[in-house]
Amino acid sequence: MNKPELLLPASCPEVLRTAIQYGADAVYIGGELYGLRAKAKNFTKEDMAESIAYAHEHGKKVYVTANITAHNRDLEGIKEYFRELEEIKPDALIISDPGVFELAGKYAPGIDRHISTQANNTNWMTYNFWKERGATRVVSARELSIDEIAEIRKNTPDGPEIETFVHGAMCISYSGRCLLSNYFTGRDANLGACTHPCRWKYYIMEESRPGEYLPVEENERGTYIFNSKDLCMIEHIPELVGAGIDSFKIEGRMKTALYVATVAGTYRKAIDDFFESPEKYYDNLPLYRENISKCTYRNFTTGFFFNKPGADAQVYDNNVYVREYIYYGSPSEINEAGYAVMEQKNKFSVGDVLEIMHFDGTDDETTVLDITDEEGNHMPSCPHARQKIMVKFSVSPKVGELIRGKGPDETA
Repeated sequence: MNKPELLLPASCPEVLRTAIQYGADAVYIGGELYGLRAKAKNFTKEDMAESIAYAHEHGKKVYVTANITAHNRDLEGIKEYFRELEEIKPDALIISDPGVFELAGKYAPGIDRHISTQANNTNWMTYNFWKERGATRVVSARELSIDEIAEIRKNTPDGPEIETFVHGAMCISYSGRCLLSNYFTGRDANLGACTHPCRWKYYIMEESRPGEYLPVEENERGTYIFNSKDLCMIEHIPELVGAGIDSFKIEGRMKTALYVATVAGTYRKAIDDFFESPEKYYDNLPLYRENISKCTYRNFTTGFFFNKPGADAQVYDNNVYVREYIYYGSPSEINEAGYAVMEQKNKFSVGDVLEIMHFDGTDDETTVLDITDEEGNHMPSCPHARQKIMVKFSVSPKVGELIRGKGPDETA
């Protein structure tokens, strides 16, 4: 069994560094154009070049998304975009459109091409089709079961590599191809501008009673008939490895550094534990379950891996995000006096007991002993968002390690 790659998303250079520090083998990012997350911060050309250099210095890879469904008006710009990417050398391009795939081969010949889940890759003949045309990896459709992925691997023993989503949000539309956003708002999900109408609250109206809206009762928060639970396969690493998957992909290019660090660290430990000893992995299952919940998430499901559509494969639930932990910041340096220099992300106070997320996957409680501003003035708390502060902790974090804390039980 080959150890799978752990592939994390990043919305900006800061999150890319966080993903790598917490165990990602590779990170996928989007540029300012032609990816499917137009509302993410995304990367400028300069950001990309610096982030790719950082990843390569640490022995990691970077993949760039170019997976829009392209229209005629996009083609000339895509050619120029690929010429620029050829210069800064990401490790692969993630593509769904056959025309864009051909342009990448012509204008960025030195970069591997991966086929996006948007291309609806559901059978082994499709994998061989793309391999014959030069693709080195194909991302499986989310609708596949473990057995179907294993059958694809059996029939493609010499590649291409199989990449599969194992964690994160699930789309209600087939492999993410959604028309609802365009229909309701004129913003095309297949061009990266999805407004996520699957998360909206809906009512029904009886034909002969126009204007009378009736709720379809689900819970006290309303009706979210399209809203899937989040995928989570942390308890099924052995089955995923046994199916022959080469890359475990985490969804979330709109997510925070805390989300990326939490998910990266948990899956890193679970994968490493399993390959060290299956017994160690199974013994640590309660720890993985606890850790994976220490960031914002919806309730979890195993998606289609063990069920087909119509069973419990994609369970629709309320639109509630669970937020049990709060992200407070990450030190950019530790000064001579032992204070962590950091930008405050959320308010905390002297005397609070917080938690350090160490890069090795362990956590430490630490007490806030003192807070000062940049001029050295002591403060009982840090109420101003994005304020640069210096904090004395009872247990000092390393530069880049995230500080979090268990906040009030919030939902949103």
